[in-house]
Amino acid sequence: MKTRLLQVKVCSVLSALVLAVAVLIWKGPSATAVTASDQVQGAHKLIPPPDGKPIPVAFVLTDGATVIDFSGPWEVFQDAGGPDGVDHFHLFTVGPSKNPIHTSGGMTIIPDYSFDDAPSARIVVIPAQRGDPKLADWLRLRDKDADVVMSVCTGAFQLGKAGLLDGKQATTHHDFYNQFEKAFPKATLVKGRRYVQSDEVIYTAGGLTSGIDLALHVLVEYFGHDFAQKTADYMEYQGTNW
Repeated sequence: MKTRLLQVKVCSVLSALVLAVAVLIWKGPSATAVTASDQVQGAHKLIPPPDGKPIPVAFVLTDGATVIDFSGPWEVFQDAGGPDGVDHFHLFTVGPSKNPIHTSGGMTIIPDYSFDDAPSARIVVIPAQRGDPKLADWLRLRDKDADVVMSVCTGAFQLGKAGLLDGKQATTHHDFYNQFEKAFPKATLVKGRRYVQSDEVIYTAGGLTSGIDLALHVLVEYFGHDFAQKTADYMEYQGTNW
């Protein structure tokens, strides 16, 4: 009799385990703790211009801009598709004015446009930088008319100041995690990720070289993985987290 009761209890436990596994499988992503960012990232697809014209990319530069934060993505978009002779992107710089700005390490750059006269762009790149009083308003406008607004490193702070990360996930350079969480309590900081997609337009990358991964991911969204891989191979870039 005791043996029979023990068998019944074992069967009950096994049945409960099977049911729990079935529920987890049925619930899918929510049960496996896939983030909202992951779900948006998998669903979103960017569409190249039907006329084949180069996609305009604006690089926001104010004093103190970190060189690799913008030069990494610049190289990706410049080399897009490898050496096939086609300009897939049109790159230009935007600053507070057309006066020279000084980047990290002392490089001097004269912006092509100011915030007042810059043409529309389908991609906006925001590296770490000191910022400008006009920048937040300009970014809010770009959030409405661009395909991609992407920050690199502490460029995420500029998006936060514009209120574009409220209620969304984001990442930044690991040295600034605490500072970011204190400055933007309405945002959800994601640690240890090369980049995070916050919504259909906003992306944030981690520090420095993470911008290369995010730019390659944008190529995937526009033109597919093989196209982005060809670009990475041409650049001799060995990273795979894009």
